[in-house]
Amino acid sequence: MVRPHSSAAGVLALLSEPEPLLRQHALKTLSSLVPQFWAEISEHIALIESLYESDELPAEAHNAAALLASKVYYYLGEYDEALSFALGAGSAFHEENRALGSEEYVETVISKAIDRYIQTRSADQAGEAKIDPKLQGIIEGIFSTCIADGEFKQAIGIALEARRLDVITQIYETTGDVNLLSYAMDAVLDTAFPLAYRDHVLRFLLPLFPTPSSDTKSSHVYSITRVLVTLSSAELTVPLLTSLVPKDALLAYQIAFDLVEGGAQDYLENVRKELPEGEGDSKAIYDKLRRILLGQESIKLYLEFLKRNNKVDMLILKSTKDALEARTSMFHVALTLENAYMHSGTTSDVFLRENLEWLGLATHWAKFSATAALGVIHKGHFEESMNILGPYLPQPGGAESTIPGAVYSEGGALYALGLVNAGCGSGRHVEEYLRNTLKAVQNEVVQHGCALGLGVAGMGGKNAETYDELKQVLFTDSAVAGEAAGYAMGLIKLGTADATSADEMLQYARETQHEKIIRGVAVGLAFIYYGRQEQADDMIKTLMAEKDPLLRYGGVYTLALAYAGTSNNDAIRQLLHIAVSDTSHDVRRAAVTALAFLLFKNPAQVPRIVQLLSESYNPHVRCGATLALGIACAGTGLQDAVEILEPMTRDSVDFVRQGALIALGMILVEQSELSSPSLASTRALYSKIISDKREDPMARFGAALGQGLIDAGGRNVTISLQSRAGSRNTNAIVGMALFCQFWYWYPLAHCACLAFDPTAIIGLDETLQAPNFEFMSNARPSLFAYHPMTKQPKKEAVAKVATAVLSTTARAKAREKKKAAAEGGEAMDTDEKPEAKKDGDVEMKSDDASAPAPKRKEPSFEKLSNFSRIVPAQIPYISFPADGRYQPVRPVSTRNAPSAKSHKGSASRSSVVTGLTSERYAGGGGILILADQRPDEERDYVEFETQTIIAANQAVPVSDDRPAHVSEGRHIALDENAPEADPPEPFEYPFDNDS
Repeated sequence: MVRPHSSAAGVLALLSEPEPLLRQHALKTLSSLVPQFWAEISEHIALIESLYESDELPAEAHNAAALLASKVYYYLGEYDEALSFALGAGSAFHEENRALGSEEYVETVISKAIDRYIQTRSADQAGEAKIDPKLQGIIEGIFSTCIADGEFKQAIGIALEARRLDVITQIYETTGDVNLLSYAMDAVLDTAFPLAYRDHVLRFLLPLFPTPSSDTKSSHVYSITRVLVTLSSAELTVPLLTSLVPKDALLAYQIAFDLVEGGAQDYLENVRKELPEGEGDSKAIYDKLRRILLGQESIKLYLEFLKRNNKVDMLILKSTKDALEARTSMFHVALTLENAYMHSGTTSDVFLRENLEWLGLATHWAKFSATAALGVIHKGHFEESMNILGPYLPQPGGAESTIPGAVYSEGGALYALGLVNAGCGSGRHVEEYLRNTLKAVQNEVVQHGCALGLGVAGMGGKNAETYDELKQVLFTDSAVAGEAAGYAMGLIKLGTADATSADEMLQYARETQHEKIIRGVAVGLAFIYYGRQEQADDMIKTLMAEKDPLLRYGGVYTLALAYAGTSNNDAIRQLLHIAVSDTSHDVRRAAVTALAFLLFKNPAQVPRIVQLLSESYNPHVRCGATLALGIACAGTGLQDAVEILEPMTRDSVDFVRQGALIALGMILVEQSELSSPSLASTRALYSKIISDKREDPMARFGAALGQGLIDAGGRNVTISLQSRAGSRNTNAIVGMALFCQFWYWYPLAHCACLAFDPTAIIGLDETLQAPNFEFMSNARPSLFAYHPMTKQPKKEAVAKVATAVLSTTARAKAREKKKAAAEGGEAMDTDEKPEAKKDGDVEMKSDDASAPAPKRKEPSFEKLSNFSRIVPAQIPYISFPADGRYQPVRPVSTRNAPSAKSHKGSASRSSVVTGLTSERYAGGGGILILADQRPDEERDYVEFETQTIIAANQAVPVSDDRPAHVSEGRHIALDENAPEADPPEPFEYPFDNDS
């Protein structure tokens, strides 16, 4: 039995012995005693280091001395020194790695070794340093161990950090697992690697992916699409598409539709231009590819989907209209926005036409918003945009209208024109029209709407002529027009990191005295550096050092948009520091809100990060926390976020309540009562606050917006800042950034529609037509069902009170009855006769018959047809029957559905829903190209609804001064035999007088 040591003094004394063997024995013994006596041993660290450097001891003793010194420094907390001596220990450290009881020490040293290797490799790439061969040996051992143990993802992570792409190749050649390539792609895209290195890795990975084929339904098509969209390189995209023509033309069509989901306009235009003309059969294929890449095919299909499936609850809008005072401009705008959100993309204006009197009460900027709302309702209806908005647009030549208040309708119409054509990819003629109008008009209200419309329609177009025209408007120093010009200049130069444009905008912001212009330019700068990561660092540093809080506000959004979707730790720390330290309330609120733009790919993390901020003493910080939760967790139904927001709907500060109500609408969009237990209570809360006239106006405004967002797009859209392939959704990110500015300017709230993503499965065959077919949703229908429509409250019938009968009257009737019986010779009935059955009386049933009927068991699946709504959480449950005629050429989803056991009882409901909604599903849904398994059979196609425009004499006034030219909604039943009504005579509403 070995006696335990009470001190290391005896063994330490051996270190001073002249005999080398004794010193070597002492070093080995002390190595095992370090965990217990490290403090005592540390007093002799100089002697131990001298033994390591001594030439008198054998190599084994040198290694032992280095290992002992390394352990001592480890316990002293000097990890860099511990690593340096561990590298000198050679074989002794490797033996320690295999010894029991040393796991924590070895793991720490290896972690430090990896960090140093990564740091040295980064410097070595620039030719500044060389790597220690001993360090190289440790890292190679780590790679070998990971591969041997099957820890491939860990090895890939280290390889990416260390710039060792050869290791990724080695792993892929060893395993042949394409999913590991997708993992490497996700890792480099979803973390804050420098842009140059990120692009280098993606270009390295792309050739490793096998060429996709429709025969194998390659699941890595999503990954290839994401790489191509991120690189935005036509040189890489065109060869892939041409390699699929003509054999895999269907897959080429599918990839083209997927590219449109997240690709920038200039990138898609370059791909279209570089596609070959082709010959024979291939020519028709390339023509279809160009048609798809224009982007208009996707927009038309989603527009048809939204029209066909419109489930707007008109009773909600009616109740809100009755509760909110229309003469109050703020409430008029609130209902305008609610209606616009609910009908976004549906082209249905039935509510507007049924409430012309309410609509006519809009004045000044409320009229601007009401007209602009037509752009939200008709979003994507680009073919008819000029006809729809024609009656409102400015007169040719820039002549000002003589109708009072017409400039607000004109400005709103120009803004609406931009919203209708946002992301249409061809809005060149619209952009040209808006640019010419901007040059012709002089009124600042019209210029404001025109500039906003031009920025939204030409987003990311990088058109120099458009930018110059906007700059001229900015230099007029008009506060109203200049603010919109600042936003629009940034939108045109979106993501370019154009230093020249940024410098001249910043210089003008420093010189002007108008806060509106400074704010517009500051946010415009953020758009210029969208997605540019470290390339924006200098501008961020400059803006955050400004004394003007408006420019620091722009610096916060520049940081948020430059690192959007990266979850960059340094950027998050910087925002959190600003949120608790800046002297401006606006900057602090913006810093908290900006967290959403960094973390929207990891929504489950956001509640934990903003939990303490939501309890801050500063109401602006609390308000920022509400929007951060709403934007980052939008469409997820995440219960953790809802639990934070629900108490904030009772906050003592009105604008905090407003933010919480809006955020709940974003989070609970497209949720069902089964998937989110808070849905019913939230809807009831909206109705209660809106109808309560004692409630603060800002809270009622927020409830109206939340009510519109929760039912957005006819209950057929979600809000998502990333595409189905997992890449950033640029339109949505820009739209939400502009929406956040509603704090200062309500008309910018219309831009939320840019983040509305239709949730459909739309199947097309090789002719790009939509056949009729069925597919399966292997989940209970109620789990993803539409929320039930509101029912009209029943009028309670007034119960008739029985007539009082006096006792004297009863005795008199009895005597008369007895006398009549005696005279008639009939016996008097002692029992009351049953009364004759009256119309409407219901016969009572026996107890057995009145027993409630047993509930029918809900099926565990349902059949769906083309153009059906499929919410994101439902995607993993979708399947196409193997014997079905049509099969998609790529997998519908990259994830599998949860176990079927999760559908059986309510006890397991929460786990199912949490698993579905707390994550973003990469891939799935959208437009699917289908392969026809029975091409010889006759095809039955979906009949598209006619997109008719009401004739001019049926136009409906959106305000009192002009008629609107709007689309006929499919839900409006018109009597075909009834004569057409004459247009109403124009008249002036007394409140329209601008003076």
